[in-house]
Amino acid sequence: MEMGFIGVGYMGRHIAKNLINSGHDLKIFDIRKEAAAELLQMGATWADNPSQASEDTQVTFMSLPTPKDVADVVLGEGGIFEGTNPSPTIFDLSTTSIDIIEQISDAASKKKISFLDAPVSGGTEGAIKGTLCVMVGGDEEVFQNHKEILELIGDKVIYCGNVGSGSICKIVNNLIGLSVNVLLSEAFTLGVKAGMSPDILFDAISKSSGNTQSMQVFPATLFKRNFEPGFQVDLAAKDVGLATEMGRKMRIPMELSNIVQQRYIEAQNQGLGQLSANAVALIQETRSGVEIKQ
Repeated sequence: MEMGFIGVGYMGRHIAKNLINSGHDLKIFDIRKEAAAELLQMGATWADNPSQASEDTQVTFMSLPTPKDVADVVLGEGGIFEGTNPSPTIFDLSTTSIDIIEQISDAASKKKISFLDAPVSGGTEGAIKGTLCVMVGGDEEVFQNHKEILELIGDKVIYCGNVGSGSICKIVNNLIGLSVNVLLSEAFTLGVKAGMSPDILFDAISKSSGNTQSMQVFPATLFKRNFEPGFQVDLAAKDVGLATEMGRKMRIPMELSNIVQQRYIEAQNQGLGQLSANAVALIQETRSGVEIKQ
């Protein structure tokens, strides 16, 4: 199948590789052509803009950092909808605001194009291994027709409901995971400053009720001062912001979530935006006068 793929950054490049390795032909676009170098060597075709990437393809995937990027790629100058024959089906793998999703969905329906939000969870490791969770919102028949393709991306493909439903699930999921990151940094600075080694704390908590999936990356990342970007602080701040924005519109009190959002914004202000999201712990370390490291 010939596909368009727009956005081949930390997540997108690995997802695109899995599609190519499964025998599909990809036309790709990214604002940085160098990001596509490996994919082009694998046989992908370069497109000069999103419109060209989607032209005369059966399906187009987008994996982009922000809701604005998604809107620009679909609706902007040189965007998918400017093409004369864009893909009849578009999947947005990004974490996008509900307002943008509804705006694109409305425009898509006028062009007889199926637009589905399909944000993914599982980080770069899940993207590499093809073990992502894919949360899909949109027409169920279109979802079923493309489920086998989505299963090349992730081994947990979930139909969530009408368009926007996938993004609601993803925003709630990320709010939980990213909030736990902040709590973990406070808990570990407490334990380390009280005299415990991070390794012993980790071992004890891993076998107790405080164990969390978010904590399991600590031995290879936080403890070793490894903050190589996968899911960045900038993206964390964006995603928590999407959650608090949704809460405000629905008049839901979200005191704790707003505190979490401010912590990620503080990390951005300290120049940590391009580091992995668990670098938010560095803010707590500075405040506490202790480092969570081996």
